[in-house]
Formats: sequence, structure tokens, C-alpha cells
Amino acid sequence: MANDNALDHAQQAALFLLSVGHDRAAMVLKDMGPKEVQQIGAAMAELRNITSDMVDNVMERFVTSIRNQTALGVDSDEYIRTMLTQALGADKAANVIDRILLGRNSKGLDQLKWMDPRAIADLIKQEHPQIVAIIMSLLDSDQAAETLAFLPERTRADVIMRVATLQGVQPSALMELDDIMDKQLSGNANVKSSTLGGVDTAANILNFLDSAIEATIIEQISESDAELGQKIQDKMFVFDDLADVDDRGIQTLLREVATDSLLLALRGADDTLKQKIFNNMSRRAAEMLRDDLEAAPPARLSDVEAAQKDILAIARRLADTGEISLGGADELI
Repeated sequence: MANDNALDHAQQAALFLLSVGHDRAAMVLKDMGPKEVQQIGAAMAELRNITSDMVDNVMERFVTSIRNQTALGVDSDEYIRTMLTQALGADKAANVIDRILLGRNSKGLDQLKWMDPRAIADLIKQEHPQIVAIIMSLLDSDQAAETLAFLPERTRADVIMRVATLQGVQPSALMELDDIMDKQLSGNANVKSSTLGGVDTAANILNFLDSAIEATIIEQISESDAELGQKIQDKMFVFDDLADVDDRGIQTLLREVATDSLLLALRGADDTLKQKIFNNMSRRAAEMLRDDLEAAPPARLSDVEAAQKDILAIARRLADTGEISLGGADELI
């Protein structure tokens, strides 16, 4: 890790929390969702070769008043165990620690979001597609997409169609599903919502899938129900659609995206989006990015698409918090 400018958003947050001590880090993590805790915890476990300059620069970005406080130099695994236990309690922390440090699976219907997508797929692949659709609707879209990719190819389109046409679930039915999953996982979970599924949810899941899998599912859905297939496609937000985001939104997004990731993603972007990006950078930065794009060696399409999906995930997160607007995709958020 050469310098702090190479750190992505999760790594910067991880370095910040590693620097403020167990108690403060625990207080922050208490207000985060499972996906964010996993991302930051994994980033903590991977941080290496931290320099004092990197700490200083990252701390300035977060809070200048505690620039000199650091908790580095301790065993990272032990630090993570202590901090997560304080933040989440022993039972829930054990699930997260298993996921981050040991690769084990967690328990409980409400804890599905803490589970590895492959483990979720193994758990639900024998269930009725309607049950699978409901579970998919309970997950975050990126986690649901990863889970879907591990399900048998023949079932994917059916599941997405059921997600898209799901009008909600009766609380009693959801509680029954909760009981079934509870017996399988030997955990405890409380059902709080019965508003699940819909075209927006289906589109969001597809947005996070590998492009080849996404295209196959859309084709299969369209063959079965052309109108539904079109509705889902209309709701999907692709990388080139970022050209419709206003200048202020693009500038906010660029502050969250690592330069290497942007460079890779733009190799597959159209000229309109590239120009939009250049227009919202300083002249020097834009010139350097253009030069890097021209000099960059060929990259695998899968790597380019992965970088684009990572940036889209950041854009959706910013849209969810109201920091940017995704223009025509507002209804999807």
C-alpha cells in the first residue's frame, strides 16, 4: 500500500477506526449495518504497512481534532475481536468475526445479511422459488446478486420474475418463513417488515450481477413475459447512466472513488460519460486521467465491469443518503 491516496473508502474508514481506539470505534460500528461492518472489518484485517503520514492524512479527512490519537501497533485480529464484541455484543460479534477472520457462517433469519452469499445459496437452493424470492428481497441487492449467481442457472430467471411480481408478504406468512429458517439455523430473528419485492428490487439485484448472467436472465424473463422484462430493464441503472447525474453529484461521487478503480471503469465507458467525468475534475487531474487512459494496457472485460459495478454501488449508497441524485433512476432508489 504505497500511500493514503490509494486507499478506497472502506480502507480509509478502517484506518480511521483503527486509529481512534476500541471504545470510539465500537460506538461508530453500532450505527452501521451488517454490510458496512463486514466491509470495514475485512479492510482492517487486510491493512498492511501503515505509515504515520497515512494515518495523519486520513485522520485529517475525518476529524482534525483527534489527529494524534492512534491505536495502531496492536495485533489486528485481537483488536477486531475486542472492538466488534464491544460494538455488537458477544453473540452477534462472533458471527461477524467468523465471517471476516475465520470464514464461518452465521445463524438466524435476521442474520442472513451477515452470511456469505455462497452459504445462503446452499441453504435455500432446495426451497420453493417463491421462498427464495422472498429471501432475496430481504437481502441487500448486492448480496442478493451474489447469492443468485450461486444458484442453479435454470432457477435464476424464475426467482427474479417472482421478486419483480412480489406485492408484499403477509406478516403471518413471513413469520412462518422466519420459524422455518429459525429451525434450520437454530437462531432467533424478529420480523419487522412485510414490504418486499417488486420491479425495483429485481432491477437492483440484476444491477449487481455479472453482465453475462444479467443478460441471460433478462432474455429468459422477456421470453416468458415481455412486458415484465421491459419494466425491469427500464428500472435498471447502468454505468453510462452516470452521465445523467448533475455536476455536483459527479464531484461528490469522484471524492469517494479510488483513482485506479475509476481508470479501469472508464475503459468501458462511452465518450459522453468520460467527458462528464473530465469536466468535473481539475484541468490537471483530467489531463492526467486522459493520459493514463491512453497509456493503459488492455484490461479484461470482467475486471472493467467489476470496477464499474463497484462505482455504481458507491453511487447508490450516496443516493440512498441523499448526497446525490441518480436522475431518471430516482424511483429505483
